[in-house]
Amino acid sequence: MATRSICSGCTSARGAAASLGRPIADAAVRALVVACLLLVAVPGAAQTGPSRSYPERPIRVIVPFTAGGGADLIARTVGQRLSEQLGQHLVVDNRVGAAGNIGTEMVARAAPDGYTLLLGYVGNLAIGPALKRKLPFDSVRDFAPITELAAAPNILVVHPAVPAKNFPEFIAYVKANPKKVSYSSAVVGSPGHLAGEFLNRAAGIEMVHIPYKGAAQAIVDVIGGQVPAMFGVSTVLPQVQAGKLRALATTGARRFSLLPQVPTIAESGFPGFEATAWYGLLAPARTPQAVVTRLHGETVRALKSPEVKERLEATGFDIVGSTPDAFAAYIKSEIKKWQEVAEAAGTKAD
Repeated sequence: MATRSICSGCTSARGAAASLGRPIADAAVRALVVACLLLVAVPGAAQTGPSRSYPERPIRVIVPFTAGGGADLIARTVGQRLSEQLGQHLVVDNRVGAAGNIGTEMVARAAPDGYTLLLGYVGNLAIGPALKRKLPFDSVRDFAPITELAAAPNILVVHPAVPAKNFPEFIAYVKANPKKVSYSSAVVGSPGHLAGEFLNRAAGIEMVHIPYKGAAQAIVDVIGGQVPAMFGVSTVLPQVQAGKLRALATTGARRFSLLPQVPTIAESGFPGFEATAWYGLLAPARTPQAVVTRLHGETVRALKSPEVKERLEATGFDIVGSTPDAFAAYIKSEIKKWQEVAEAAGTKAD
């Protein structure tokens, strides 16, 4: 219908322009015809853009880890609110395998239409590339960052038998016993592992890393006294509260809301020290900017809602909600930071 009215407009204009003389009439008609053709060639020019029409069907959010973990909790909590705001279901799809790389690759290869998103994690997007692992995706080139959703600090905990009641005493203790104080982590290249290597580098100490094949056994051996220390996430909180472990410091930019009495490493003499487990929302590269902008605005709005904020903070997460550009820059800076830490420690991909 719009095409018909445009063409009839051209016909009327041709008749009116004829009265101006042939040369002028021909030029006027040619200009109007070109304008008509441009409008016909871009039928959406006079319609609402993709930011208004999107989404028109359910959105799938790939979580590359098992159900029940931190990534899954964030995806389902934020996703439920986003579903209400967007008027479309957000389907959480747990695609487990290869330490999260299978699900991450799926999104990197997905159509860039905004209907397949990734719940990204520091381990896949920053630490993996920093260790120069052979990954089936490029965390900078293959994704369009939407926003960093949330982050949780690591907690430096020790067995109660360790003769250090606070963080400065721990640093002094390790310095007095070079290469004799060990710390556990879930696996080589995990956030807990690199947090320890980061502290070694920052404080000029020499803790020895003891890798495990999972976080559960790494925690058990610290509780049992086989290993004196570790950098754990909020899963160590029950043991801290029960007196089985002592929390000495946290690794966030500010104090951990669930342990407000415990100082950060940054405020304890090492400004700029930050080693968090962060999570973000990303789309495949080349996703239309209007779609990214819509998703960013709605996601930040969801993060500010009382129910989302309360649930995530109660489980130990700090809400972020950064801009797409800020999140993209942060991913690059994290890759650079962890690459420097890994190279200084001689840590290689497993």
